[in-house]
Amino acid sequence: MTEFIEYVGNLHIHSTYSDGAAAVSELAKSAKRVGLDFITLNDHDYMTEDLHLEEEGFYKGVLVLLGLEIGGRYHHYLAYDLKEMVKSGSLSPQEVIDLVETRGGFGFMAHPFEKGMPFHEKSVAYTWNDLSVTGFTGICIWNYSSRWKERVKSPVHGLFLLMFKSQVLKGPSEQTLSFWDSLCRKRKVAAIGGSDAHGSVFKFHGFRLTPLSYDHLLNTINVHILLHRPLSSDFEEAKEEVYEALREGRLFITHENLAPARGFRFYYISEDGTHLVMGEEGPFQPGTLFIETPGEGKIRLLRNGKLIKQWRGRKVSFRIVEEGVYRVEVSRRLIFFGWRPWVFSNPVYLR
Repeated sequence: MTEFIEYVGNLHIHSTYSDGAAAVSELAKSAKRVGLDFITLNDHDYMTEDLHLEEEGFYKGVLVLLGLEIGGRYHHYLAYDLKEMVKSGSLSPQEVIDLVETRGGFGFMAHPFEKGMPFHEKSVAYTWNDLSVTGFTGICIWNYSSRWKERVKSPVHGLFLLMFKSQVLKGPSEQTLSFWDSLCRKRKVAAIGGSDAHGSVFKFHGFRLTPLSYDHLLNTINVHILLHRPLSSDFEEAKEEVYEALREGRLFITHENLAPARGFRFYYISEDGTHLVMGEEGPFQPGTLFIETPGEGKIRLLRNGKLIKQWRGRKVSFRIVEEGVYRVEVSRRLIFFGWRPWVFSNPVYLR
C-alpha cells in the first residue's frame, strides 16, 4: 500500500451560483483553513445558467472543481466532469443519467432515501423514487446535512444537535447501505459521501444564525482518494486524476470531525500475489484481506452486505476462501456517546 498517495476532499458544496451563501473563492479559503486538498461544487441546475468552469483551478494549493446537482423535486444527480451544461427540465431520471454520460460526465445518486427535517421544513425530502435506472457511476451513501437535519424535530432537538453536531451524527441509513450492497453484487457501484454544504442562515422568531457553517461542513463527511502518484500541479491533469479516483471508487468515506482518518487502508493480496485495493475488481482466489486504521476502532468486515467478522483494534487481517463483495465499516468510541460511525470503505470485488 506504500505506492498510494492519499488526498482528502469534500464533495457536494453549494455556492452563490445557486442556494449557497459563499462565492467560489470564499469556499476555497474555507477548504484551505480546514486542511483539504480539493473540493467539488454541485450547484443546482435549475438555479444557474452555466457550469462556470472558468472558476475551476488551484486556489493557494486547493484544487476546486465544479459540477452540478441535477434535478428538481426528486431524483437529484451529482454530475462531474461535464463539458456542457445539463438542464433537468422535463427529463426523466434515466434521461438525465444518459445525457450526463453523452456530455462527457459521470454521476452519483444524491441522498436517495433522505427523510427531511420534521421541524421547520415539514419533512420535505428530495428522494430518488425511480430505482430502476441504470448507467450511473455510484451513490452518495452519506450526506451530512441530510442525516443531521432529519433528527431536528423541535427547537430543543435543534439546540442539542448543534451542541453535539459531531458526536451524535448517524451513519448512512440501513436502507441506503442495503440498496448499495444489492447493486454491488451485480456490478461495481462506487460510493462517495458529501457535506451538502449551503452555509444557510436560519431565521426563527427574529433570531438569525448559521447553524452549519462552511468551515464546519467542509470538515464533516469527506472522501479520501488514493492516487498512484502525487497530484499533478497541472490543473487539467489533476482534475482527471481526482475524477478517475471517484469513478473507480478508489476511496473511503469518513466523518472527519470525529477523528482524522488519514492512513486508513483496506486491501487484498491473493495467494499468488495479486493485489487489489478498495474499488478494484478481480477474479476470486483464496487470499487475505488487510485492514489498517489510524486510531483504535471497532472494525466490521462485510461480505455481500452481511457482517462476517468484527474486531477492536487498529490493524487486522482475515483470510478469505470464497468469492464476494467485501467492504469495511469502522466506528470510533467517544466518551459519553459510545461507538460512532467513522469510516466506510468502497468494496474489494472478488467475483
